[in-house]
Amino acid sequence: MVINKEYWENLYKNNTLGWDIGYISPPLKEYFDQLKNKKINILIPGAGNGYEANYLINKGFKNTYYLDYSKGAIKNFKKINPNFPKENIINEDFFKHNKKYDLIIELAFFTSIEPENRDKLAKKMYNLLNLGGKYVGLFFNHEFKLNKPPYGAMKETYIELMEKLFSVKTMELAYNSIKPRKGRELFFIFEKIIGR
Repeated sequence: MVINKEYWENLYKNNTLGWDIGYISPPLKEYFDQLKNKKINILIPGAGNGYEANYLINKGFKNTYYLDYSKGAIKNFKKINPNFPKENIINEDFFKHNKKYDLIIELAFFTSIEPENRDKLAKKMYNLLNLGGKYVGLFFNHEFKLNKPPYGAMKETYIELMEKLFSVKTMELAYNSIKPRKGRELFFIFEKIIGR
């Protein structure tokens, strides 16, 4: 199966996104609610229907950027969130994006990338962050054994990949996952530091 732009457009066109829960993920909501500095630059790549992006904007985080390369995803997002700032919506391939951020949020983006491109993804996350910036979110702690997204992995795989580039601040099973994902989501915080 070829995972390309057309693949993603078809998922949005046919409304067959199995991992879209329809609202902001509880572990991320809790993390957002304790953030104090509302001036930080935040990126949400592969943002899909963008519940997290909209939540942050409504909480006063005006430098929150939604990124997706699917026009269908962006069309859905604009329809659901007509007041989201148009200039904060980016229709671009993540790997070609070059702005700098203080915080990058992960929610099912990593699992959409083929396993052979994980090193490239980790390096891109690192390069998009300012020094001291954080890559934060949720990974599936589960191997799906599929030849299409979502591509899962286990905790050890993520740590081995990310500790080359980041300081691993936390990586634990999320205690407040939605019921179908209980025990299968890892909440993590990785920080970009000097010398990696």
